[in-house]
Amino acid sequence: MSAGELTRHPAKRQAAAMLAARLAHAERLGNLGWAEWNLLTGEAIWSDQVYVIFGRDRDDGPVGLSDLAAHVEPRDLWALEKLLCSVGRSPEPVQAEVRIRRGGELRNLRIVLEPLAAAHGEGHSPADGAVDGVVHGVVQDITGRRRAERIMTESRRQLLEAREQAAEERHVMLALREAILPEPVGCLDLPHTRIAVRYVPAEKTANLGGDWFDAAVLPDGRALLAIGDVSGHGLSAIARMAQLRHALIGLTMTGEPADRLLRWLNELVLHRLQETTATAVIGHLDMATMVFTWGQAGNLAPILVRDGTASQLDHPKGVLLGAACDLSYQLASTELRDGDLLLLFTDGLVERRTRDIDAGLRLVLAAARDLPGRDLDAALDRLLADIGGPNPEDDACLLAVGIGGGIGGSLVGDEQQAARGATMDGC
Repeated sequence: MSAGELTRHPAKRQAAAMLAARLAHAERLGNLGWAEWNLLTGEAIWSDQVYVIFGRDRDDGPVGLSDLAAHVEPRDLWALEKLLCSVGRSPEPVQAEVRIRRGGELRNLRIVLEPLAAAHGEGHSPADGAVDGVVHGVVQDITGRRRAERIMTESRRQLLEAREQAAEERHVMLALREAILPEPVGCLDLPHTRIAVRYVPAEKTANLGGDWFDAAVLPDGRALLAIGDVSGHGLSAIARMAQLRHALIGLTMTGEPADRLLRWLNELVLHRLQETTATAVIGHLDMATMVFTWGQAGNLAPILVRDGTASQLDHPKGVLLGAACDLSYQLASTELRDGDLLLLFTDGLVERRTRDIDAGLRLVLAAARDLPGRDLDAALDRLLADIGGPNPEDDACLLAVGIGGGIGGSLVGDEQQAARGATMDGC
């Protein structure tokens, strides 16, 4: 549309002005602009946004295509030279990415050049693809995009390093736990009794914690059954767990009842494991009377499965270890019967971020009542599956005791004496 036509038609003039405004707005949003260079006359035209991209005053005029090299970083001159050579050889668009300095800042530019085909009837050759010496270009500032890509690349690198480090830390922590608390193989068979345990590590590396267990026949013939959880996660919690568990192993040789053992462990946590608390269930199973006598320190009561019904044992008094000095702990006793299944567990079994502890406990009770009593290994696997698998946030220990009914052996006399040497602290 000629200037004369715009003068005679105000509506067309207004539409052209609006189109120009929209084009300028689109250029600002895309941080790009257009340019034309006449290779024959050296003339150049830049849109306003190209001046902004180059940080150039409009009064200074546009930069000629052959003079762009003075504005490009020396390491990118080869890309510019290749671009200029290509645009003179082919009628197809060509592009390159180069860097310039604007106000001391390095900027990434994408330049696309395309020769304008000769216009038939305007005194130029009518041959298809002919070039009249005019090159049209689009210049876009892609600094933000490249910066985001670099940030993303660095983030991916750091994430990969973090994953590798987390995997290595998990391997170290699991190896340390295995050295301190070997994963049991099979079950411990006692007279009329069978015992199986599971240590279930948290799915997240950083949440490997201080859950522990112990099951062994003492010199007096009773079976020690114990589980616990030291506060915290990581290597420090595992180290404190080792101190607490090894202390209990030594203290059990005194033959003292569970309430006395808990008092001693409380003093140990207070005076030797500063800024630490721990929970525990410690009990003794009399192999002659099948009476389980136990005490607890801030731990959930064991579950008794009897005749297809699962319920928690009555909870004796006892607060968590390390809470205060001179605490007293009470004992509770339960006579176990043929076919009973007793489950000791730490709180990681029932606690989840997605549900409260009471809901988790109800889920475990519902799953426990249908457990097969003869195969304790299968029973524990089924229990874990029924409650949703391992806890992502916390590890857990389970200790299952099956009584009679063909569950375990029936060792008597010399065989019972031999069983007194059995232990699950390393089985």
